[in-house]
Amino acid sequence: MEQMTRKDAFKQFGIIPFDTATLKSLLDDYKSPNDKVAMMEKDGDLIRLKRGLFVVSPKIHNRPLSKELIANHIYGSSYVTLQTALSFYGLIPERVQTVCSMTTKRSRTFINSLGTFDFKTASMPYYSIGVRQEIVNDEYAFLIATPEKALCDMIIESSRLKLQSVKAMRNYLEEDLRIDLTVIPDFNSQIVAQCIEVSSKKRELRLLYKLLEE
Repeated sequence: MEQMTRKDAFKQFGIIPFDTATLKSLLDDYKSPNDKVAMMEKDGDLIRLKRGLFVVSPKIHNRPLSKELIANHIYGSSYVTLQTALSFYGLIPERVQTVCSMTTKRSRTFINSLGTFDFKTASMPYYSIGVRQEIVNDEYAFLIATPEKALCDMIIESSRLKLQSVKAMRNYLEEDLRIDLTVIPDFNSQIVAQCIEVSSKKRELRLLYKLLEE
């Protein structure tokens, strides 16, 4: 009965990551909470995301984990973007393995049993443009770039990308990123315009802006 109660206590966290202090508060009746944590990891009940951060295994709550939510918790403040956001919106056909984010902190990469979480540095105020909150089933939320901001991030993070015309930009989106350009009319060009004002890659972003305005 005690074991069932403890599992129910962990189940209440669902897919939301939590820290070591919260974890140990549920294990305060153990003489060696660290040993119990190690055992729960070995048994697959707990997943360590990084030092001091955990999430309950899906085998406990029978729900899929959100890598986007986990990315927000692993290193913040941050928002999901680049190929991960483009895949999330169904704009590129590839299934992305690495979860890519932008942060105001220094660039870092975290690797755990769920995969690779890569964080690139973005300067303020560029960071705050075109970021939205995705609310899932009224249960949890994470920060993610709008499609327009994700494209801007792709252009800025592609150091060797040198485009000279709107046609070249169109080819980059359609051939390199494999984006279905029929969705372009739905994009908000004003997000790109805001990025142009504070970005170091003004020429390329202006080409994207002109393409969206066509």
